[in-house]
Amino acid sequence: MAGQNLRGLQRLVAAWSNSRAGLKACWQHEEAFRQEVIISLIAIPLALYIGESAVERSILIGSLLLLLVIELLNSAIEATVDRIGLEHHELSGRAKDIGSAAVFLGMVLVGSSWLIILL
Repeated sequence: MAGQNLRGLQRLVAAWSNSRAGLKACWQHEEAFRQEVIISLIAIPLALYIGESAVERSILIGSLLLLLVIELLNSAIEATVDRIGLEHHELSGRAKDIGSAAVFLGMVLVGSSWLIILL
């Protein structure tokens, strides 16, 4: 892993490189992430227009960004489980189901936030 034993600016540059690689991998391999990014690219400018205060704009945009974070973590869980083995195992299935449940709750958060502010 890049970034070990690095300090200061070198560490930040390595972290940025790793983050870009992770975003690129998720974009290439995860359709749900691509869909959520596209929705966010449309919804974030809309949130700036719809939100009547900084707090409302922050909630609308923050919920979308949080959903993307949750999707990234879910994708990391799925990739790790698949790396360990593709055969069915109860714990592997449970890990994937829990990650999926986290994404679902993120979607509930986005939907409820937007509905409450819009209504």
